[in-house]
Amino acid sequence: MTRALIVIDVQNDFCPGGALAVAEGDRIVPGINALMADYDAVVLTQDWHPAGHSSFASSHPGKAPMEMTDMPYGPQVLWPDHCVQGSHGAAFHADLATDPADLVIRKGYNPAIDSYSAFFENDHTTPTGLEGYLRSRGITTLTMVGLATDFCVNFSAVDAAKLGFDVTVDTALCRGIDLDGSLAASLEGMKQAGVKVV
Repeated sequence: MTRALIVIDVQNDFCPGGALAVAEGDRIVPGINALMADYDAVVLTQDWHPAGHSSFASSHPGKAPMEMTDMPYGPQVLWPDHCVQGSHGAAFHADLATDPADLVIRKGYNPAIDSYSAFFENDHTTPTGLEGYLRSRGITTLTMVGLATDFCVNFSAVDAAKLGFDVTVDTALCRGIDLDGSLAASLEGMKQAGVKVV
C-alpha cells in the first residue's frame, strides 16, 4: 500500500470551452479513469479560487491575462478568472471518475497567494496538507497526471521530489499550456529535480 495516483486539476475551466482551456485537456480523462484501479490511493486536486483572487488579471487594473506581475512571494502569471469556488468552471470534468478518490485537495483558496503545487502555495512554504496525508498512509511512490503539465503538474512533481517521494509524471495523461516555452522548460526542470518523466 505505497503507491498513489495524484490527479491534478482536471476541471472544466482547464478543458476545452473553459476560461483557461488547455488544448485537448479533456482527452486525458478516460486514460486517467482507467489507471485509478492500479493504485493504493487516488488523490484529486482542485483549483479553488475565491472571486477576485489576486492571481486574476481582472484584479489588477490595466493588466491583461498572461502578463506577469510581482507579488510578495515572487513573479506571478496573471490568469483569466478561473475555477471560482462553487462555479461550473471549478467543478471536476463530468467524465472524471471522482468516486475512487480517497482525498480531494483544494488549493488556491487564499485570496492573496496562488497555489500551483498540490503540496505548497506559491510562497513554497505554506503546506496544503497533502504531504502529511501521504506520510500517514505510508505512501512513498507517486504518479502524477492532469493539467497543466507546465504549471500545476510541474510544481507538484518538483515539490514531491524535493520532499523525498519517488515521482513519475505520465505525460500521455497530461496536457500543457506552453506559455513562452514553459512546456519544454518544465519537462527539463522536472528531470533535473529527479522526477521520472515518461
